[in-house]
Amino acid sequence: MRSPLALADASSVEREDLIAADQLFPDRVGEIYHLAYNPWQRWSYAPAMTPGEVLLIKGWDSLVDGRARFTPHSAFDLPDTPEDAAARESIEVRTLVVIEA
Repeated sequence: MRSPLALADASSVEREDLIAADQLFPDRVGEIYHLAYNPWQRWSYAPAMTPGEVLLIKGWDSLVDGRARFTPHSAFDLPDTPEDAAARESIEVRTLVVIEA
């Protein structure tokens, strides 16, 4: 209930909204995007998910053919959330899929 996860509709995110930033690790430097506000972005979230529900978030796609390459997402403050609301719990599993053409 606290800090719910919001997902952006990737088709509503303009290239100019993405801000590249270094992601520092002990042994390397990666890259991640931050997202600038744009009133045209469309966001949604799945409130009160049950343990039997799954939310799939595309982390990255190498194809550059017009489809979504990743899904911007972030926690957000939901107005009227009680002070004692349960914290969000989640399990992250990353899967790599390789499809040969």
